[in-house]
Formats: sequence, C-alpha cells, structure tokens
Amino acid sequence: MIIYPNVAGKFYPDNPAVLRQDILNMLDNAADKANLPLPKAIIAPHAGYIYSGQVAASAYVCLAKAKNQIKRVVLFAPAHQYPVDGIATTNAKSYLTPLGQIAIDQETISSLSFPYLNVIEEAFSSEHAVEVHLPFLQLTLGSFLLVPLLVGSAAVSEVENILEELWGGPETLVVISSDLSHYHPYKLAKSWDKDTADAIIALNPDGLSYEHACGATGIKALLGVAAKKKMHVLQLDLRNSGDTAGSKDNVVGYGAFHFG
Repeated sequence: MIIYPNVAGKFYPDNPAVLRQDILNMLDNAADKANLPLPKAIIAPHAGYIYSGQVAASAYVCLAKAKNQIKRVVLFAPAHQYPVDGIATTNAKSYLTPLGQIAIDQETISSLSFPYLNVIEEAFSSEHAVEVHLPFLQLTLGSFLLVPLLVGSAAVSEVENILEELWGGPETLVVISSDLSHYHPYKLAKSWDKDTADAIIALNPDGLSYEHACGATGIKALLGVAAKKKMHVLQLDLRNSGDTAGSKDNVVGYGAFHFG
C-alpha cells in the first residue's frame, strides 16, 4: 500500500524537475545555516511552499551533510483533516512524492505498543502536514526510513512516551511539523509568534498555547524531552505569510528551530 500525494500541485509543484529546482533554490537561499551541527530534532512549518518553504529550508539545509548518517526520520504532525482519537499511524509500505517513494519503517511501527496509537489510514489520505516535509527530506537526506505519526486528541505525555521510545541515536532525526499562529492581523501575529519562539528556546512547554501553534502537542512533547536531555535550541527563522506571500490582514506564522 502506498500513500499518494494529496497536495502536490497545490502546496508545492507536482512537476519533479520544477519541485527539485525550487527546493534547491530555497536551500541555497538558506546557505548561511548549512554549517550548523546536525540536529537531533527540528521544528518546521507545513504550509504551501510559497508561504513557508523558505522558513522550512532553514531547518533542512544543514541535513545535506548527513546522507550517510541519518537513517530514520520520526515525523510528528497534527491531524488537520480527519478526527484522530490519540495518535494515528499507517500500515502503508511507502509514501509517494513527485520525487519518488519513501519507505515507511513498518518494523519500527509494529514494535510500538501504546493503547492510544492506532492505524487510521483515512487520516493520512487527505493530510498535508506530513507530505510537505518529504521533498525537503528526499533532497537533503536521500534514502531514509520514515515513521509518520499524526497527533490528534493525544495528551502531551502520550506523545512524549512515543518520542522517548523512538529517540534513538544519531541515526534518528525527529521532525515536529507545525505552523504557528493562524489568521490574526500582522502585528498581533508577530507578537504571539515571538512569545511562542521564546517558549521554545527556553524549553518551556507551559509557555506555549494551543492557540499559538497547530502542532502544539508535538512541540510541547519535544520541549519536555529536550529539557530532560539538556538540549540547546536555535531559532533559525521566524516569519509569517505577510512577510512571504499574501496580505498582512490575516496571516499564518511560521518558525524553524534546531535542537542539538
């Protein structure tokens, strides 16, 4: 079974050559971040590339030197389109993008035994919050195994439990997919997103509101685990759609963060 692209041609180009060149251009524009140490985890946005792609590129560009090191990507994304009770995963063997197939790590998924983790195929068939990250990962990492997880009505502690189970070593990268504030005037969004960024940098999950990020549960879980492990966070980019594309009347915020 394959999970087919849902937003190719909408959120990003469906032509492989155009998609590849667009991503390479965005990575090139983020070249000042290329020499950062390899992260253990990143937070990156999942909107259309015209809005958030350059922000995401700032988190992905330093992975290009890890093609032979990172073998597995554990990706937590919020479930936008389908009501998920707990956390959803899939029995699919691969995820397809215009750049090719990505193997899903079914061996790892089948090893997980949590009552709130369930196979819900319908949750993936219309979801964009995993998909938009995959071309960036394909072009920076090359070959890797993917563990896709959609977070619904799960408790932060439940996500933390899975995160700890899959943390692994340098072979595993954790990606938290999240946009920030949604549909506020530009000035208010800037203020809210700065507060969110400050909470992330301080590893303070209590400083993060669910109104401030659609992937707040995943972010909070990562902050909790990162605090225990005494990790350091770098803010790589913080903008909104009023800065990248669109009006400043009702904007969506985007941030990129590096955990090492």
